[in-house]
Amino acid sequence: MSLIEQIKELREATGISLAQCKKALEQSRGDIEKARGLLREWGVSVAAKKEGREAGEGIIHAYVHQTGKVGVLVDVRCETDFVTRSEDFHALCHEVALQIAAMNPQDTQELLSQPYIKESSRTVKDLLTDTIAKVGENITVYRFSRFEV
Repeated sequence: MSLIEQIKELREATGISLAQCKKALEQSRGDIEKARGLLREWGVSVAAKKEGREAGEGIIHAYVHQTGKVGVLVDVRCETDFVTRSEDFHALCHEVALQIAAMNPQDTQELLSQPYIKESSRTVKDLLTDTIAKVGENITVYRFSRFEV
């Protein structure tokens, strides 16, 4: 597989920029799994740098389970309204709402430390960190409410 094909594959799998994917593949000597690990490490670093920045924009995302017996409202914040319109941000909001519906955390701290329901080797905080690395802005789960009949 050529470098260009590997970059494309890594980009499609992670959503990270082509330049970062190329850099990770070069540093990992073409090993896609090692490159993914490097991108995760870099994402954590980016998230740490963005953490102190004010997240004053955002959306309220609503989710109601198909049974109609569980519903969630989640307030997720970011830095700009540009990001609030992005597909990555909306996908994150939906995944967080699903997590809340399934796991019923009592507060944001508990939510972020829970194993992610779709990939138990990762936490919800990891999911948040990945999105921060993609969009380049601080993102916080500000508050949420879960309703159950």
